[in-house]
Amino acid sequence: MTVPPLRILLDFDSAADVALFAPIDDVVMGGLSSSRLAQAAPGIAAFEGTVSLENRGGFASVRTKPREWDTQGAKEFVLRLRGDGKRYRFNVRTPTGPDAFRYEASLDLPEGTWTEVEVPIAELRGKAFGQSVPFAGSPDPARIRSLGFMISDRQAGPFRLEIDWIACR
Repeated sequence: MTVPPLRILLDFDSAADVALFAPIDDVVMGGLSSSRLAQAAPGIAAFEGTVSLENRGGFASVRTKPREWDTQGAKEFVLRLRGDGKRYRFNVRTPTGPDAFRYEASLDLPEGTWTEVEVPIAELRGKAFGQSVPFAGSPDPARIRSLGFMISDRQAGPFRLEIDWIACR
């Protein structure tokens, strides 16, 4: 069976790719965590910041502004990432769910090694406010409008996830 070619969605070769992302941290609930997506090197972005557990906080995230993506017919996302040994989540949003609703997959990455991670769209699971959304199914790839990353699970302290590119096939 032939593997379909990758469709690069973001390669971070321009500042415009980085500018698509905005932080959504636990400060929305009174927490003290902070994050950003920044240009780390030519063609590399970094999701970085600090997770604080103070004031009942504990998460940091970034996501793109809603837009059309070339994801129609896609079966999986492929991400080239370099982690710091912490656990992250990749998430997507569609236009029909409430703002807090997302589909996500866990990213368990080795520390300091560039890794290509395949995230089957059928395995993305619905979540809202940190809780599973039963019977949500998986998202329609043609309706995906936002991409993002999150760190939570009481992983306090500084973090850094480097992103080379985000693709689908």
